[in-house]
Amino acid sequence: MCRSIKTLRPPFVDAPTDSDVRAAALQYVRKVSGFRAPASHNREAFDRAVDQVAAATGALLASLEVRGQR
Repeated sequence: MCRSIKTLRPPFVDAPTDSDVRAAALQYVRKVSGFRAPASHNREAFDRAVDQVAAATGALLASLEVRGQR
């Protein structure tokens, strides 16, 4: 996995921002696609994937129950 993606759940991060989630999604899509910046004919698919990964990440973080946290 991409080593530059940070853990975004407590206790590592108290409240990840939308920017944190989007940055992690972008790193993931870059790693999986092999593109740092896609060509114009792939831009729409790339951006859509980042949006979908960010949404899934946000949903995951919102539904996690971290034991020992209030």
